[in-house]
Amino acid sequence: MSHPTEVERVWQIIEKVGVCMLTTCFAGGLRARPLEARPDRTSSRLLFVIDVHSAKHAEVDGWPEVGLVFIDAADKAYLSITGRARLVRDRKKIDELWRPQFEMWFPEGKDDPNIGLLRVKIEKAEYWDSPSSTISYALNFVSAVVTGEEPDMGEHKQLEFK
Repeated sequence: MSHPTEVERVWQIIEKVGVCMLTTCFAGGLRARPLEARPDRTSSRLLFVIDVHSAKHAEVDGWPEVGLVFIDAADKAYLSITGRARLVRDRKKIDELWRPQFEMWFPEGKDDPNIGLLRVKIEKAEYWDSPSSTISYALNFVSAVVTGEEPDMGEHKQLEFK
């Protein structure tokens, strides 16, 4: 595993942003959709409350490799995750993760038999932290042009999770 501060940065982005774009494969190509991620740091997993009859379930059954993208536009932080997904039915975990707004999709509440969890085991993460403001980014770039030095484009890290 990579340096702890790098791993910590991955979790910070996930926890701050919350919603990511989940990309799955299917016979016709790729499909992305927004989902709220519930992180489980101790197991390097992300959990998503889903309908077990949705396309997501069928897609990860056939192609468990998924991509997740988190964007924190305010801080100019970008995170891409590669992982393996599978559907789990864990009533205790569903109770723990349940939020009232989920009733929009599950009118019967947290006991709806169509609720499942998509569990994604993080395998790789890559993030980019850019300078925090457009002005500092522009000044940094101009300074690099004037001095002939490489501009500070921010931090870019790739991590392997085990």
